[in-house]
Amino acid sequence: MNTLANDKFDFDDEDTFTEEELADLESLSEEELDLDFDEDFEFEDIDLEDLDEEDWDEAYKEPVAGESSALAKSAEADLPSLQEEQALTDIEDALDISEGDMPESPVAESVENLSFADDDESSFTDDDERSPEEAPADVPSVEAAVSAAGLTADYYEDDVPQDGDHIPVPRINISVFCETQTVSELVEASAADRRLSKAHVTILMGGIKKAVQHFQHESTPNLLIIETINGGQELFDGLSSLAEVCDPSTKVIVIGSINDIRLYRDLMNKGISEYLIAPKTPVQVTRAIASLYVDPSAPPIGRSIVFVGARGGVGSSTICHNVAWAMAERHKSDTVILDLDLAFGTASLDFEQDPSQGLAEALAAPERLDDVLLDRLLQKCTERLSLFAAPNVLDHDYDLPASAFEEVLEMVRKGVPNLVVDLPHAWTSWTRHVLQNADEIVITATPDLSSFRNAKNLIESVKASRTNDAPPYLVLNQMGVPKRPEIPPEQFAEALEIEPTAVINWEPQLFGLAATNAEPIFESGGKSKAVAAVDRLAMLLLGMGGDKVYRNKINLKSLFRKL
Repeated sequence: MNTLANDKFDFDDEDTFTEEELADLESLSEEELDLDFDEDFEFEDIDLEDLDEEDWDEAYKEPVAGESSALAKSAEADLPSLQEEQALTDIEDALDISEGDMPESPVAESVENLSFADDDESSFTDDDERSPEEAPADVPSVEAAVSAAGLTADYYEDDVPQDGDHIPVPRINISVFCETQTVSELVEASAADRRLSKAHVTILMGGIKKAVQHFQHESTPNLLIIETINGGQELFDGLSSLAEVCDPSTKVIVIGSINDIRLYRDLMNKGISEYLIAPKTPVQVTRAIASLYVDPSAPPIGRSIVFVGARGGVGSSTICHNVAWAMAERHKSDTVILDLDLAFGTASLDFEQDPSQGLAEALAAPERLDDVLLDRLLQKCTERLSLFAAPNVLDHDYDLPASAFEEVLEMVRKGVPNLVVDLPHAWTSWTRHVLQNADEIVITATPDLSSFRNAKNLIESVKASRTNDAPPYLVLNQMGVPKRPEIPPEQFAEALEIEPTAVINWEPQLFGLAATNAEPIFESGGKSKAVAAVDRLAMLLLGMGGDKVYRNKINLKSLFRKL
């Protein structure tokens, strides 16, 4: 509308004409009626056919043959966005989702706002838990809705919730070595995902070369994610160098930009757990990690390390608790202490925790123990150290079947890299079963005749039932007590055919102060030799050096083999 018309009628984009305004409009001249219609301009009670052809703007004339009018060109320009709007509308209609229910961001919806049956505050009905076979036939799937709307699968496959999305990744250590800032930011966003809340993610820049340098002096994590901008022989040479400094149990995800099926097959044949091509959203990274650990049929990720004393009073529990603390806090590897001395366990005292009935409840009904219940029963001592404490009550009998202990241990091992078991000095069916099925055994003895005899019997029993396993670790504790006759370490080594892994001197002030203050000896002892010996034992059990650790001269396939 020209200036005169606007001054007279004060039109807005969405104004319509009343009868009085129409009368005034008819009195305007052709020059004053130089209309420039807007997209949202509307007429009421006007017969457009009565307007002269000169009244129309050039853009609204009929197009010349072979040309399109300006209005048609504008419509063609808007066609893609209109088609996308229509496609989204079709999806809403097909899925019967109102506009208010649609998520602002598909990624944020799948990562942050979903609730599942494992959450006690969720309020699912029976209909929510129906299997796909039980769903009504008239309810379309997401795939069908997207297909009906004319969109490709790429639109939804990474953002729509999938089976297993509600299962959290266990307490594992994840190290990520990135080449680009884009991938670093994606992994950082993925680390904030609720499914990775239990995992500890460390992000470093530098790719494979940086990883090789880093793990020369550090223990390798449960999962290693490597971004590479290379391919071909250069990539495989880098992985070969990495194999020389990594533990065989480490799983590896490679992130690359080369979309080549032959490269993918070669990496899979070498034992790489997953090859991820240039992820676009944090959900893709999260799912790649979760897919390696949420399979219920997969074996446990954790290693069970059982500490047992050659006799009562040798300090096995004290060594056990301090080694577990060192593994968690000094070497940053998540650890759970399982105190199986149900009546007289001291783990709760050593870490200043209240005794709990949680372990007794789990052993009484192991079939009820799942991830959610386990998280409630565990007592968190530090960020990386948790405790499954003994109940310390004498009004119950603890004559339980070996299968109950086995089920509880297997469930705990599924969610943590290191399960440290404090086994009481007793010989029952379940203690023998726990000992014989451990991944690592640490026998603590003192340099006296009864410890010598019992340690010899334990080692012979263990060797007979574990012919393909490494021999136990032997710790000689309380060495050098004044005026006490002692069996020297050399005689232990000769008779037992095992070299003592650690020899810990008699330091009553250090261990007494730590016990009284309910703190580890690392916080009381400073640079004590006993502290150094316990720390070295923790490093050996984590695979950070020593004769029992398969760190050198391992081939690439054995390094990256799946558990």
